[in-house]
Amino acid sequence: MVFFTALAAKAEPLSCGRDRLNVSREIAIDGAQQLSLGFQSYRTTLDLKDREVVLTFDDGPAAGTTAEILDALKQQCVKATFFLIGRNAAALPALVKREIEEGHTIGYHSMTHPEGTLRTMTFEAAKTDIDEGIAAVDAAAGSGMATKAPRSPFFRFPGFADSDALRDYVHARGMAVFGSDVWASDWREMTPQEELELILGRLEKAGKGIVLFHDIHPKTLVILPQFLQALSDRGYTVVQLVAKRPSIFDQPVITASLPAVAAAPPAAPGTAKP
Repeated sequence: MVFFTALAAKAEPLSCGRDRLNVSREIAIDGAQQLSLGFQSYRTTLDLKDREVVLTFDDGPAAGTTAEILDALKQQCVKATFFLIGRNAAALPALVKREIEEGHTIGYHSMTHPEGTLRTMTFEAAKTDIDEGIAAVDAAAGSGMATKAPRSPFFRFPGFADSDALRDYVHARGMAVFGSDVWASDWREMTPQEELELILGRLEKAGKGIVLFHDIHPKTLVILPQFLQALSDRGYTVVQLVAKRPSIFDQPVITASLPAVAAAPPAAPGTAKP
């Protein structure tokens, strides 16, 4: 299996000194473990330390925002996980390749992000949307290898709208399913300043977690540099998700963590559109 967590991350041309936020450590995810992670949907999440965050972005790539999102992340020397819609990846393969080349992690978010959600479709139709999305992202990545297996073990259901059968299907294809712990609600009507205050307030309350943004929204682009600076100022660190590599390709990583089971999940804060 070829993974989208590129070793090019080791060759960052920007000076990533102590004045940058940087990536503090990596967590290697093994798709064969059939994980479902994120307290906003599931009973388990990543075993993060206090004030550790994982940055994730949904629905891209998008012209006019994704490139600038990447610029902002690069300025702080941090990496994120991008859950890509297949048809968007097919339309903008250069941005998919840039995400990989700059060391970010790539995941899947279905082919069309159907408005009615995968859960409301027939199982066969939903399965087709999932499979076509995987194929489109893999093709846009241009790894040049023919395989039916997904090349990344990261999947997020559009709108978090899974079902037992669909979740089992994604797991059977060798992928972990990701929800989130803290979302920015950046699909809602609000000013950039309101979004910044909202996400920082939620993060302060949670103390850590998988943070969900969308790289298709201009206001998220506006606040991202301020958000990243606030993370640094408030003592947060950024953790990158990476795919667990086969042992023959293993490279030293700072550390790895397994998910921790929560005693009781917090109540879901409402309907999301991840």
